[in-house]
Amino acid sequence: MSDGENLHIKGRVLAGPEDVRDELWVVDGRITFERPPGGSGDPLLLEGWVLPGLVDAHCHVGLGAHGPVDAATAEKQALTDRGAGALLIRDAGSPSDTRWVDEREDLPRIIRAGRHIARTKRYIRNFAHEIEPGDLAAYVRHEARRGDGWVKLVGDWIDRAEGDLSACWPRWAVEEAFAAAHEEGARVTAHCFAEDSLRDLVEAGIDCVEHATGLTEDTIPLFAERGVAIVPTLVNIATFPQLADGGDEKYPRWSAHMRQLHARRYDTVRSAYDAGVPVFVGTDAGGTLPHGLVADEIAELVTAGIPAVEAISAATWGARRWLGRPALEEGAPADLVVYETDPRENVAVLSAPRHVVLRGRVTH
Repeated sequence: MSDGENLHIKGRVLAGPEDVRDELWVVDGRITFERPPGGSGDPLLLEGWVLPGLVDAHCHVGLGAHGPVDAATAEKQALTDRGAGALLIRDAGSPSDTRWVDEREDLPRIIRAGRHIARTKRYIRNFAHEIEPGDLAAYVRHEARRGDGWVKLVGDWIDRAEGDLSACWPRWAVEEAFAAAHEEGARVTAHCFAEDSLRDLVEAGIDCVEHATGLTEDTIPLFAERGVAIVPTLVNIATFPQLADGGDEKYPRWSAHMRQLHARRYDTVRSAYDAGVPVFVGTDAGGTLPHGLVADEIAELVTAGIPAVEAISAATWGARRWLGRPALEEGAPADLVVYETDPRENVAVLSAPRHVVLRGRVTH
């Protein structure tokens, strides 16, 4: 890693979807579009196509397949994300305390949603607080105070008595919980695969839904009207057939349902985008998925039919604005990624950053 020397970056700086500049400088770890005065030596020159540091808006630093991981493993996860150009992470639920990451200048920034909140025995063991509806508002308030402006619920999961996905919370419980979160200044998101939890969650005031594979022509307009964002995590949805194969014997209804949701995943995302639903990039890294998949998720959005520049925005300018963080702006922290060629022409280039600059330091 460099010592944070001044930088001069030339080529094409994509400061916004329609804001393309020829160069920028990094001085004392911050961006400027004005040539600095001489006298401090020649800055290090980097060349290429520049984007703001990528955003993974659904990521789990500190989480492994069986629950929380040690700090060394969490560090490797964060470094893998950094190497892929993901310099801002919304950690959508983790049982680990990763506040120590904030003290590290070489690791991505994390916006935390606290620990998952799930219904008793209705989620992955060791991941979540497992509670009943009467306690939901209190737990949401607690996690809102621990997090960085977000709280994460498990909105649906397999109900073994029914043998299929079903909603986890009654309407009154989520109404109380969302009111508590908003009183604390936090936004709420929820894991949702199926159809039947979505209307209640949106009408109760939810801010975002993760995965959202259960969106239909009935609920997509409601999401668009209320401005409820989705983070589709298509690289995770790709695992549905494998999961379904494992449930065929014991839970055939659930398996069939998972295959149906998978089969229509691209149509679902494109229909939501076409209706004006805000769509953002998230990988669901952690748990069972590896870190460093942000470029793959952008490519999946393009495969779903979202224009390349909009898919890129979902991981850069648009995502940073949604999360209240700056992009490539005068005076902003210098978190950026440099590529060989124009990513708007071929998003595949996003999988091979030429340079990664974090807090003004060249890390790659």
